[in-house]
Amino acid sequence: MAKPARGFTLIEVMIALLVFGLIATASAEVGSQYITSYERIRDKTLAGWLADNRINEIRLEKSLPGISENAKDKDYGTFRWRVTTKIMATAEPEMRRVEVEVARYQEGRSKPYPVHTLAAFIGAK
Repeated sequence: MAKPARGFTLIEVMIALLVFGLIATASAEVGSQYITSYERIRDKTLAGWLADNRINEIRLEKSLPGISENAKDKDYGTFRWRVTTKIMATAEPEMRRVEVEVARYQEGRSKPYPVHTLAAFIGAK
């Protein structure tokens, strides 16, 4: 009596490879989404700190700031940022509206992309 053959048929092997391929594709997609989400949260956090710092610098000045707009590039963390400060008049002459927009330079690009904007009101001391 002959022993029955052991092992997998070609169909079984192909189905196993299909299942493995589907699982690997789904895992790669989840990993990619995780990395993208991490980078976005990191950028928003650093940009938020830069905007807070800029508004606090203005608050610490001895006099009420004049109406103006300026932009400065800063290195913060391992990235280069552009911090744009707009100081605007309000209906109250002893108060200013301050908007700070923070944008990050990407490697290989000359123009930064906006990441975070923060607004505050500053009054005379």
